Amino acid sequence: MTNNWIDISNSDLVFVMGGNPAENHPCGFKWAIKAREKRGAKIINVDPRFNRTSAVADIYVRIRPGSDVAFLGGLINYVLQNEKYQKEYVKIHTTAPFIVREDFGFKDGLFTGYDPKTKSYDKTTWDYEFDPATGYPKMDPTLKHPRCVLNILKKHFSRYTPEKVAEICGCTKEEFLKVAEEVAKCGAPNKNMTILYALGWTQHSYGTQLIRTACMLQLLLGNIGVAGGGINALRGHSNVQGMTDLAGQNKNLPTYIKAPKPEEQTLEEHLKNHTPKKLHPTSMNYWANYPKFYISFLKCMWGDSATPENDFAYHYLYKPDKGYYSWDEFIDDMYKGKIEGLVTAALNFVNNTPNANKTIKALQNLKWMVVMDSFMIETAEFWKAEGVDPSQVKTEVLVLPTGDFINKEGSMTNSARWIKWKYKAVDPEGDAKDEYWIFGHFFMKIKELYEKEGGAFPDPILNLVWPYQNPYYPTAEEILTEINGYYTRDVDGHKKGERVRLFTKLRDDGSTACGGWLYCGVFPPEGNLAKRTDLHDPLGLGTYPNYAWNWPANRRVLYNRASADAKGRPWDPERPLLRWDPEKKRWVGDTPDTAATAPPEKGIGAFIMLPEGRGRLFAAKSYATFKDGPLPEHYEPYETPVENVLHPKVPHNPVAKVYKSDLDLLATPDKYPYVITTYHLVEHYFYQTNNVYSLVRLFPTHVFAEIPEELAKEKGIKNGEIIKIVTPRATVKAFAMITKRIKPQNVAGKTVYTIGLPIHGGIQGYLAKLLKNNAKASLANLISPNVWDPNSRTPEFKAFLCNIEKA
Repeated sequence: MTNNWIDISNSDLVFVMGGNPAENHPCGFKWAIKAREKRGAKIINVDPRFNRTSAVADIYVRIRPGSDVAFLGGLINYVLQNEKYQKEYVKIHTTAPFIVREDFGFKDGLFTGYDPKTKSYDKTTWDYEFDPATGYPKMDPTLKHPRCVLNILKKHFSRYTPEKVAEICGCTKEEFLKVAEEVAKCGAPNKNMTILYALGWTQHSYGTQLIRTACMLQLLLGNIGVAGGGINALRGHSNVQGMTDLAGQNKNLPTYIKAPKPEEQTLEEHLKNHTPKKLHPTSMNYWANYPKFYISFLKCMWGDSATPENDFAYHYLYKPDKGYYSWDEFIDDMYKGKIEGLVTAALNFVNNTPNANKTIKALQNLKWMVVMDSFMIETAEFWKAEGVDPSQVKTEVLVLPTGDFINKEGSMTNSARWIKWKYKAVDPEGDAKDEYWIFGHFFMKIKELYEKEGGAFPDPILNLVWPYQNPYYPTAEEILTEINGYYTRDVDGHKKGERVRLFTKLRDDGSTACGGWLYCGVFPPEGNLAKRTDLHDPLGLGTYPNYAWNWPANRRVLYNRASADAKGRPWDPERPLLRWDPEKKRWVGDTPDTAATAPPEKGIGAFIMLPEGRGRLFAAKSYATFKDGPLPEHYEPYETPVENVLHPKVPHNPVAKVYKSDLDLLATPDKYPYVITTYHLVEHYFYQTNNVYSLVRLFPTHVFAEIPEELAKEKGIKNGEIIKIVTPRATVKAFAMITKRIKPQNVAGKTVYTIGLPIHGGIQGYLAKLLKNNAKASLANLISPNVWDPNSRTPEFKAFLCNIEKA
């Protein structure tokens, strides 16, 4: 989230797409309702299904699964063609004036630089045109140059006319225009729109670019950095944001510093590759501090063994191919027999991966596996899956029962980046232990074995900093101390061991250690700020600066400098998130996302992490990392019933990751004519509900699929009958729920039917025992394709093909 849950109540328009918060985030969605009550805000919902959010929306538009980029692209085109963008904001706070290279182009679905053999791009042309005299990109403040970013956008999105949007999405032109008119009103300085999204946007083969399209729309409208604005990702668990921040994906080290690549053999090489140079004279370019963050991380890991003489133990870090080893590659390597063992915690591999039969087969190829969970999940007993002969499974499975969230204390980081302390309610039952105990014992035993037996490379283990009072059982606050950071020696009046107050104090000389620079400040010398509960709200905007702690620097709204004009005056005086106070000679309001005492005349860019200092409307290759283009583009899902009307020869994301083993089969519309999409239900909290008897009893104990009335009539299927949902990968059973919530759509002259399938089936837990239709194997991910977004490596769960028939 750029903003936060409470800030949604400051909005004039709540635009919900790619999520169903009324059902999946019911506590958080109250703030959208409060926006309606407080400000008369409208709620718009765009979704394939008429869901619980649709039921309370002022405007609902149905679109085909997988057509989101086209709809958002149409909104951008409408805003640009009708000059509804916030001109002054766009000029001073975005890269609209930057001039793009002359040899950059886009034609027939491909950007310049595409190599069909490697299915990748050479990004050389995805860049600005530089002024040799200054070394900075050339700019045109008048926004008239044909290759300035704003005009590049106008040309690129001009194809997304209302008529074309309707043709691709399956809505009507009038429905689209009704939404466009409301959205365009939020280009006024005193009208702010917030966008709420969730997995409905991420789980596509172009999900990252889809979200980027929404970011660009908000930048054009001047809705980034302002109260009631922003792009707000709605996390499905209380600590998903914290998991992401602390390297839940191994493409990053904690708090988004980079894992080294094989070619980066020295610290100097790595820092050179990842420390950006500013692209505008007024840019703060805060990632220029990357060496301070990185070296402080290395000191946190290896302490006295990390010295300037040995590159701060940089050589201890593993250097995976391409800089990371994604979970889709890991599963594929397991399937090929390349992996001996697996330790898994807080993840149910079988239920969470696409084409789950391949995952089940892959797990059979391991020698051993350790599973840590509160319940006996599917991954722990994968040999019970349909079609598996347990006598042929060689994998030794070791299960370590863990405590649940009520059995441990620690911090949780919510969607809004608020770090809040949670206390333990009761001890784990039976033999269960919390993860602090398990990993403490893990490490001490591994270290003992290395000390006793040696090894090929024992140094990273033997020299690892493990500073806990009880090394077998670290406490949550001891770990938070490391994440926050501390001084490794007396320096500048600070004592060795003193906790660092804020990441601005981190150093690159080895005198500070910090496990995650963005969290530096949560545990300063005066105490654990995650425990704060003060409800004082000085701005009246729901910022609550003394409740919990917000990364970074307790800032409640990111990019908040953009909430004010060039002179430091709030665009909207009624919602003054940040303003320049000439008497105090400093920025006042929220923690400023700029230099606190730098007057607005200095023109410091509002987007301090970017080398341009401005919000990016064009992802220049200079420091951007997109694999599939500097601009978003509509690509069809990898399994689609229609052609791509914009460029039929390039229908799909050309660099999407698609696996092609003997089990990775793809559906074609001649045999599998219906679109299927997956989603959550409010009654099910992922897979925990399946394992708690009282929760299971609150919900109908069967798997169901939503079938449009018209399709059911065509197929002769009645409500409550058992059907088979068939793909090339698997067949699952479900009860047919005949519904008005999903309708057939006219897409490019073809009638397209969509089926909805909740994800909550499984082969284990109370739910599986109670299933009535012998559908215990009716897990949605048995039938989903093994296709992944090339940037985030997220699977395409939200749009694929199937057929249905009576069971």
